[in-house]
Amino acid sequence: MTLWNASEAAAATGGQATTDWQASGVSIDTRTLQPGDLFVALKAARDGHDFVAQALEKGASAALVTHVPDGVAADAPLLIVDDVQTALEALGRAARDRCKALVVGVTGSVGKTSTKEMLATILSDQGRTHASVASYNNHWGVPLTLARMPRDTEYAVIEIGMNHPGEIAPLARQARPHVALVTTVAAVHLEAFESVAGIAHEKAAIFDGLQAGGTAIVNADLDHTDILRTCAARHGAVIVDFGRTASDYRLIGVTQSPTDIHVTAEAMGQPFAFDVQSAGTHFAMNGLGALAACVALGVDLDAAIAGLAKWAPVTGRGVREVLTLPDNGQIELLDDSYNANPTSMAAALDVLAAAQGERRIAFLGDMKELGPKERAMHAGLADVPAMTQIDKVHCIGPLMRALHEALPEDKRGLWSETSAEMVQELPQLVRAGDAVLAKGSLSMALARIVDGLRKMGQVGALDA
Repeated sequence: MTLWNASEAAAATGGQATTDWQASGVSIDTRTLQPGDLFVALKAARDGHDFVAQALEKGASAALVTHVPDGVAADAPLLIVDDVQTALEALGRAARDRCKALVVGVTGSVGKTSTKEMLATILSDQGRTHASVASYNNHWGVPLTLARMPRDTEYAVIEIGMNHPGEIAPLARQARPHVALVTTVAAVHLEAFESVAGIAHEKAAIFDGLQAGGTAIVNADLDHTDILRTCAARHGAVIVDFGRTASDYRLIGVTQSPTDIHVTAEAMGQPFAFDVQSAGTHFAMNGLGALAACVALGVDLDAAIAGLAKWAPVTGRGVREVLTLPDNGQIELLDDSYNANPTSMAAALDVLAAAQGERRIAFLGDMKELGPKERAMHAGLADVPAMTQIDKVHCIGPLMRALHEALPEDKRGLWSETSAEMVQELPQLVRAGDAVLAKGSLSMALARIVDGLRKMGQVGALDA
């Protein structure tokens, strides 16, 4: 299937194609590039122009560049533009313009990737669905997702994130969603914001991109829900709320088992129930918001509930599994190693506290971008209610030293500067019968802990 040809891409970007080429995909990374992809030579940690020759050797159909790179023939298949990032954005806008898909945009301090995956799972049952890969939600991830969207897409799910003020609105205007969902607003990225209210204003900027008559899905239980509502109303959106205090999609109760949750709720006053294949009450709120968004897109609620039942978390975002040790003992592993902030950390500790292990062990890494109160926020984890049910906490990173010092002595495990150091101690820290959580910001590499635990045994499914 042809996604772009040379003339279409040149018209979209204002660039000059050196040859007549056709691309079946779009890539920014030679490590994952597939034959037929258009390689986009972005400048990030390294200049993508340095990898154009390699991309073409691996089968790229063409490369989006500002000049003919060294080692590349002048007659190579290229699309030459003034600026690669700007051209990628133009390509994304053109893909959005030519596609008649119903689009839902998702943002939030916590849960946006899981909610995006829930939406994609539900909507895939309804028609041809395109969604952001992994957490491609930033200034290059959103236009890349749009540029990859096939023209016959019927539903699209676009994740939109931010680290600093002013990032969400331009991305939302590129995506132009029919439905925009804010999962929650929490104390994340406080290095760049003076307050959580400032974060709420930034998250609310997703409504800047709403199509006329679009729907805003807002969490009713937040301290700053009014900010979301005000911004949505300013853009003329239909406002639908969800949560324990919501009037539209109200969460009534959550029953948790070791492997899943059963949720009771009301939609416009009518009772219904749904299941999520993951422990953790926070997934109930994500699921409820996803259902509300799908109904706003025209999906029948019962069909959406059936689709949601097929969703399961991805690696590093709440996956639970059993590790069988050489002596046939078992460890239950909760892999939530992809990211962390105070809200998601408390939610993960809740899941660990409810686990059935003989001991409940946590490996916690630094939470980044929390601003001047970061040490207090780390120390404050010692006081979350779930901590009373956790037997030992091992801390990783300079910020987590604050938690290590705040923990009562009987819960205080080891502290190390890095995950690599902690991995060496795993055989002495974990034993058969334990339930183990690994969680921290991505840069803290808690995935090393997860990998180390997996090497101790064989991975198996978690029985209900």
